Amino acid sequence: MRTFDYARADTPEAAVAGFAQTGTRFIAGGTNLLDLMKLQIETPTRLVDISRLPLADIEEREDGGLTIGALVPNSDLAADKRVIAKYEMLSRALLAGASGQLRNKATTGGNLLQRTRCNYFYDTAAPCNKRAPGTGCAAIGGFNRIMAVLGTSDHCIASHPSDMAVAMRALDATLVTLRAEGGQRRIPIAEFHLPPGDTPHIETVLQPGELITHIELPPPPAGRQIYRKVRDRASYAFALVSVAGAVSVEDGRIASATLAFGGLGVMPWRDPAVERALIGQAPGSPAFEAAADALLAPAKGHGSNDFKIPLARRTLISCLRHLTGTSL
Repeated sequence: MRTFDYARADTPEAAVAGFAQTGTRFIAGGTNLLDLMKLQIETPTRLVDISRLPLADIEEREDGGLTIGALVPNSDLAADKRVIAKYEMLSRALLAGASGQLRNKATTGGNLLQRTRCNYFYDTAAPCNKRAPGTGCAAIGGFNRIMAVLGTSDHCIASHPSDMAVAMRALDATLVTLRAEGGQRRIPIAEFHLPPGDTPHIETVLQPGELITHIELPPPPAGRQIYRKVRDRASYAFALVSVAGAVSVEDGRIASATLAFGGLGVMPWRDPAVERALIGQAPGSPAFEAAADALLAPAKGHGSNDFKIPLARRTLISCLRHLTGTSL
């Protein structure tokens, strides 16, 4: 790890003001950043510690939703009675991520900013456009079993690792930030993460020095909720395919649906065409097959991750059966 300067911020305003120096990064739980620094993938010259800022509360909103401080630990958010009662998919997604020790340190804001676990991103001897723009993508044509099949480009096929972000995407969360030049910004999560295109190193719309302070959740969606994660082992493994969502059924027809996917995309993935294929339809086939077709029509495997496409189809249909109470 390279040497760096360290400063502790007492207020959010002081944190963003202290970001003016080139090479500065915020640090809270540090569960991803510190690993990247040890490998010299991230080499900040200055860290601004925000871990003691007053951003660790969960508050109820007048509209029935929740406001979640960016520094709420993942363990606390997963165990909150209001989250369990109203946002089951979020609690389950958090508990499916990492280990208990990491969840105790990892923060809500930091979780949204996790970087990919692509093997080549972590191997500084390998070309990686996300780590070193312009060098190429070793995962294309290489070992890409955990890589994305949706939203990829010729420059990057790295998948997004967060479980929590998938549930947040299904729940239409909004991120509230404090900008370095002053003033707040509200960013719908649908607009927060960026596809790789030809700039895979630019992963979000955050500007330098912009600090996530809160996440706002609207009232919970109607119907039964689910978070299902398919992975290589039962704990401490990233998703091969995950599904977060809620579906309601009225008068024998699907009245509402919200579905987001992990492990498949370069970012937490949600395609309105999947939900449109379900609304107004009777639960079961052909609606479930049509939803899977809509999800996977643009999917592209790269060899060792080809299996994700049929796996995603089976997982989605199984989740839809559960959500609608449809028998096998």
